[in-house]
Amino acid sequence: MRRTRWRRGLAAGAAAVALAALAGCGGAPAGPPVLNWYTNPDDGGQAAIAARCTEASGGQYRIATSVLPRQSGEQRQQLIRRLAANDSSIDIMSIDPPYIPEFAEAGFLAPVPPEVGQRTTEGVVNSAVEGASWNGELVTVPFWANTQLLWYRQSMAEAAGLDMTGPVTWDQLIEAAQAQDSTIAVQGTRAESLTVWLNALVESGGGEIITDPSPGNPEGVQLGLDTPAAEKAAEIMRDASAVGGPGFSTSSEDENSNAFQGGNAMFQMNWPFVWGKAKGGVEDGSVEQSILDDFGWAVYPQVDAADPAAPPYGGINLGIGAFSPNVDLAYAAAECIVSEENQKDYFLTNGNPAAKESVFTDPEVLEEFPMAPVIEQSLQQAKPRPQTPYYSEVSESIQRNYHPTAGIDPPTVGPATAELIRAVLAKEELL
Repeated sequence: MRRTRWRRGLAAGAAAVALAALAGCGGAPAGPPVLNWYTNPDDGGQAAIAARCTEASGGQYRIATSVLPRQSGEQRQQLIRRLAANDSSIDIMSIDPPYIPEFAEAGFLAPVPPEVGQRTTEGVVNSAVEGASWNGELVTVPFWANTQLLWYRQSMAEAAGLDMTGPVTWDQLIEAAQAQDSTIAVQGTRAESLTVWLNALVESGGGEIITDPSPGNPEGVQLGLDTPAAEKAAEIMRDASAVGGPGFSTSSEDENSNAFQGGNAMFQMNWPFVWGKAKGGVEDGSVEQSILDDFGWAVYPQVDAADPAAPPYGGINLGIGAFSPNVDLAYAAAECIVSEENQKDYFLTNGNPAAKESVFTDPEVLEEFPMAPVIEQSLQQAKPRPQTPYYSEVSESIQRNYHPTAGIDPPTVGPATAELIRAVLAKEELL
């Protein structure tokens, strides 16, 4: 999941480190319980929130932050290994949504108290609530949510005669890029982003990659990769690669952002970090103001004109460790962490969009992120990636068969990938 790194919070980070050091010092006097919050990397925003919530607790607890590896898969591995050993030092975890079913199914998450669930999901965008749940039950607390927008160069879209005031389809974008001898920047590299793209296309076409997750029975998982929606998704991926520009098969979010900023792409599908990155470039003189002024944004493109898009959903939710000796305090801390005030501040300082709807209409947020209403609309329409305890196996199978996208055979790639997933889950094949 894309996360931004464009502002610094060193003082807050130092405070969190000091708390952690104090907690580990054998000669330190007894004090309130220290809650360990394992966070995804950022520029100090979570450490700043931890310091504020520590102060707001009135001495009930202290929050110490420990930073997980940058890649979400490595974050998962580190937490899973420790939780499998009943590690009681894990109180609060920042979890990438695709891995939440695995944590829940393994019994690694302390149940969410009903009153906490009600308070922390009130006024939260649809996709964040769905992504924080498993088997119809809230198992984590929504913290921040993310989504991809369709970013476009206004001048180039106008030259192509494309009306961007309403929804547009992938076919329209591909045709416009061809007409303008330009490109569409999408993540074509063999990575998690490829699964993100496929899932958004399948969901936008009315399908699902997994139609029945079959908890506890990997061989019973039912897949929807042999459907018309999946075949149309494969067609779009193949056709978009033809206007993806040089190096499309290795293009990542950062490379797509650079291509768009440099004028080599008239469209890009990307996370909101691209706005902060371009603004930072204007501030340091590496990007012309005219380029930023030419940025346009819209909801993710539709697969067909009749049905709304289902954009990608990402972000971070908070899980409370099942083996924590301070579950009640951890949930109290989590409620503080995800407060409207903290979500707003995190959006403004780290560029990570809120899960709460009210933040998107805040005047300060609108000034910094004029596309905030479009982000909210996208998050209301967005769909999580396939929810399954076996997500890693599903995603890696997709990446193997759908890459490179230029070589996709739309009628056969879906069924072949479904067979691969079934074989992997049945332990008949290794990835």
